[in-house]
Amino acid sequence: MYDYLKGQVTRITPEYVVLELQGIGYQLFTPNPFAFRKSEEIIQVYTHFHVREDIQQLMGFATLAQRELFRKLILVSGIGPKGALAILASGEPTHVIQAIEREDETFLVKFPGVGKKTARQMILDLKGKLHDLMDLEQIEFVDDEPTLFADSSTDHELEEAMLALTALGYSERELSKVRPKLKDNKELQTTDEFMKKALQLLFSGK
Repeated sequence: MYDYLKGQVTRITPEYVVLELQGIGYQLFTPNPFAFRKSEEIIQVYTHFHVREDIQQLMGFATLAQRELFRKLILVSGIGPKGALAILASGEPTHVIQAIEREDETFLVKFPGVGKKTARQMILDLKGKLHDLMDLEQIEFVDDEPTLFADSSTDHELEEAMLALTALGYSERELSKVRPKLKDNKELQTTDEFMKKALQLLFSGK
């Protein structure tokens, strides 16, 4: 129905962003809302319109590669839209594609809601069918930008990241293991940076 939308990001929450276009605010559920920035700049967001009997949702993606991989993932038995968003939350479709091609179940089961059965199904359904997405990966992701006049405390950004990860399906037990390391890391300033570092820690198991 919609291939992409161009507008201004006017609101960011742990689950979605609002993109305003011609006076209408579109609610876009996205893997990592904090990869976007509230700004008067006009940006392009690739979309997927998800329709179920009880719900209609617009999904938003920073790149075409993210959107196309999302569409592949939701065709796999056991993976719904929320699960697919969680898989894409790291912003690195290449890592997911490589794990599928290598049949790396250990990597895949670290995503929320993905057990061994679902990981095996992902490999069976998608291995050898994602090469065309590698070329799309040349498109740049939303750049991280320094926050002007940032608050000296980053507690708010850390809590936003924790809320976003909870919305993706990570448990409080998993997050409690990485929270102290994030809080002690003085190099992290933005919510997006906390999100990305948290995902690295979750996947490394450290």
